[in-house]
Amino acid sequence: MDLQQRINAFSNLGQFLNQFGTNGIQKDDTVKANELFFDGFKHQIKLAKEHNGWFTDANVHFSLQSWANALNATNINKWVSQYNFNNVEPKTLGIIMAGNIPLVGFHDFLSVLMSGHNVLVKQSSNDKHLLPYLAKYLEVVELGFKNKITFTQDKLENFDAVIATGSDNTARYFEYYFKNKPAIIRKNRNSVAILTGKESKDQLEALSDDIFRYYGLGCRNVSKLFIPKDYNFDAFFNAVYKWHPVIHEAKYANNYDYNKAVYLMSEFDMLENGFLMIKEDESYASPIATVFYEYYNNSEELKTKLQQDSDKIQCIVANNFTENEVTFGHTQKPELWDYADNVDTVEFLLKI
Repeated sequence: MDLQQRINAFSNLGQFLNQFGTNGIQKDDTVKANELFFDGFKHQIKLAKEHNGWFTDANVHFSLQSWANALNATNINKWVSQYNFNNVEPKTLGIIMAGNIPLVGFHDFLSVLMSGHNVLVKQSSNDKHLLPYLAKYLEVVELGFKNKITFTQDKLENFDAVIATGSDNTARYFEYYFKNKPAIIRKNRNSVAILTGKESKDQLEALSDDIFRYYGLGCRNVSKLFIPKDYNFDAFFNAVYKWHPVIHEAKYANNYDYNKAVYLMSEFDMLENGFLMIKEDESYASPIATVFYEYYNNSEELKTKLQQDSDKIQCIVANNFTENEVTFGHTQKPELWDYADNVDTVEFLLKI
């Protein structure tokens, strides 16, 4: 199986996923192997939502649409053109996936297979329905993937390198357990937004998507705002109001009520609007239904702080503030070449 065959297979997968996007489920009879897989994937989506209360209809279909948009031939070719895949000796890569948002480990899965390696996947129990089915689709549209994809519920064995994602605590375990293997170990990270008070309503509304999409459970979700001393939150609260229906969803509402009670009993100062709380706090990881904020004196001082804390930060949302910043509203729309923790996964895979 050569590189072009792999590109074609994932491009076919993108066309398949496009039937299950944010515009609702719409069958496209031109999609390869659709009769075999269309109805079955509808069922897998149903199972995923039933199994994990955070995997709502909107969140699952947003994730599927994002991957449908990313997996087109133009995008894939632009991504892989940066690398030389000619001398890859196939190895087995173990991937330990998180389960905080739908298909959160898909980019690692894609990178391993696109690089010509074999993949051994240990999924989170929170997100176990979608990816195995999509793997079967790949094996049908490209027979070369047969015997290159394995899923396991047991501990990883017989692998050459590993990519593992988890909390700071599990990362310490991973670092010890995989100390003799080439590895990418991912820890907790959060995303931040830099505000000046001059943002437009459209920018702030876009920022609300960065905050609320997937209930804020992803490392690319904005959980912290940096604001100037005289910042007025009125425009911010007006802009995020479009997300107010989120309070009618039980799991989010339960977290909102719990965290609000904790803040009130602890007599913390905070502002809230009935579905979101904002609290001054130096931490980066805020609880669900909460966004932390911190004041800054000047941009140079803030840039220094962000550089010092770079190992805690996934994305910086801003407008002409720093290199590699993310545009308002785009944290959950990464390109194929936007790597988690700014570690080039494919480059790692080509060196093992």
